Amino acid sequence: MTGAEALRRAVRTLAEAGIEGAARDARRLLAHALGVPAERITVVAGDEMSAAAEAAFAAAVAARAARQPVSQITGRRDFYGLGFRVTPDTLDPRPETELLVAAALERPFVRMLDLGTGTGCILLSCLKGMPFATGIGTDVSEAALAVAAENAATLGLARRARFLCSDWFASVPGRFDLIASNPPYIAAAEMADLAPEVRDWEPPGALTPGGDGLDAYRAIAAGAPARLMAGGRLILEIGPGQAEAVAALLTAQGFPAPEIRRDLDGRDRVVIATMPGDPGDCGAA
Repeated sequence: MTGAEALRRAVRTLAEAGIEGAARDARRLLAHALGVPAERITVVAGDEMSAAAEAAFAAAVAARAARQPVSQITGRRDFYGLGFRVTPDTLDPRPETELLVAAALERPFVRMLDLGTGTGCILLSCLKGMPFATGIGTDVSEAALAVAAENAATLGLARRARFLCSDWFASVPGRFDLIASNPPYIAAAEMADLAPEVRDWEPPGALTPGGDGLDAYRAIAAGAPARLMAGGRLILEIGPGQAEAVAALLTAQGFPAPEIRRDLDGRDRVVIATMPGDPGDCGAA
């Protein structure tokens, strides 16, 4: 069977399974099975597939039809121009989170903390863009921390990134001029409405803290003032509709006038708060 024949069959299978973007996903999975970049599929599609490649592609298509995310099947997700290993123990890095990284890189920082690091995509993308900085990534999942450490090594950042098992600030030493987090923020009542790829395949603890979805922000807001240098920034990803509540939590902890930024779809996505004090004390311009 040629790659083109296998691709046509896979597109039909995924479309019948109700997969949106069936053709796109089938191409990505075929590229993975063949071990070639996705942009080369057209070049090699006419070639006969090996038995091993056929079997690998069939297994990948079956997994996708069962609603497993493509990134978990291939073990990889691109984020902020970098490649990250992804497993069922980590949240799949999403394009919306790139807004947080872009905000972090708007000002220099020298010591960063990423709370709930998962794959390490936020910390490592920020360190890649700030060559003189170091950082710590925390998570309560040892399995996720192992993935983050592997990504740091692959990206050549192992010497500048440390990873700690910690429940928010509990085991974190020192102070920072940048704290960032994409914490679990989905309310318990909203979980049933998530797409199967998210609800059934991603780690629940990375998706929801339970209740109203704000518990992580309560913990971060309460702990951040003691861990930020004067002029340091706290940058948080939020869910749509949470901006007012999260800003109020930060204001109550002494952060004046948190800034809200929207994503490309016009939804509130990132909250930026600055610790009162002289920005010159923490390496900012």
